[in-house]
Amino acid sequence: MSAPSLTPTTADPARHLPPHKTPVRPSGGRFAKSLRRNLTAHAFLIGAVICFAVFSWYPMIREFLLAFQRTENGETTWVGLDNLTTVYNDPAFWQAWRNTLLFTVLALLLGFVVPFAVAIVINEFHHGQGYLRLLVYLPVMLPPVASVLLFKYLYDPGYGLLNELLAFLHLPEQQWLQDPDLSMLSVVIASTWMNMGGAALIYLAALQGIPGELYEAAELDGAGLFRKIWHVTIPQTRLILSLMLLMQIIATMQVFVEPFLLTGGAGPEGSTTTVVYLIYQYAFNFNNYGAAAALGLLLLVLLAGFSAAYVKLSRTEDA
Repeated sequence: MSAPSLTPTTADPARHLPPHKTPVRPSGGRFAKSLRRNLTAHAFLIGAVICFAVFSWYPMIREFLLAFQRTENGETTWVGLDNLTTVYNDPAFWQAWRNTLLFTVLALLLGFVVPFAVAIVINEFHHGQGYLRLLVYLPVMLPPVASVLLFKYLYDPGYGLLNELLAFLHLPEQQWLQDPDLSMLSVVIASTWMNMGGAALIYLAALQGIPGELYEAAELDGAGLFRKIWHVTIPQTRLILSLMLLMQIIATMQVFVEPFLLTGGAGPEGSTTTVVYLIYQYAFNFNNYGAAAALGLLLLVLLAGFSAAYVKLSRTEDA
């Protein structure tokens, strides 16, 4: 008979516990993993919030305060509505608003209709859509300065391609950027070419989501191309059309780059002076940051009111 072993056992301690009890295993590993995951997510969120606060919210609050302040010789004083009065009495104030509204209307006639028509044409192609999408979106990928300088070359009265084409057709040449009657239209054409690619791709995505059965039913009813567009395409894309309309109005009301680079900002006889360019003049040419902030506040209130009216009307239609 062998002697009992005196070496300590390495068996699981759980076998020495009463049958009705189970060992409690530490959950520190799972808790630590969950904590690390949440900390990473919150770190990204905090970074985004800080970026918005520094680059969006703080400038908005600062602009609101500057609209009622005046800084002279390093001293800032509250002046109430004096900055708004200064802006309102400026002869360029109403001209800038008229030019901005004119640009918005012309840009919507071209920049809203043309991308939608281009998307409809591309959607009809069953082959080569990838190439066509790249071709349409290519102007958006170009730097805005390069695109504007390209159009400045096209509009040149001496050797510009457009005047060369008019001369070839035995038509009178035009002063595209020097004529007050043509300067704004020339800016709108350049802006439409530069920015229509993104809108066209959004419209194309919406068109490809329309069920084909609707078009087949319309064809059975004898509908032609334009009737199918009016009765099928437009109703099915109404939401995206209304949203893009709002976004384009907001974007066109803040136009600055195109007139600034094509016509120097003001243009012939002030024909391309926009609200944002007038803000630029107040801030960087006249060193009147209070007036610039006041005019920016007026533009902000106008666009915010328009957006609120759009949201209210959209909710009323949905109800």
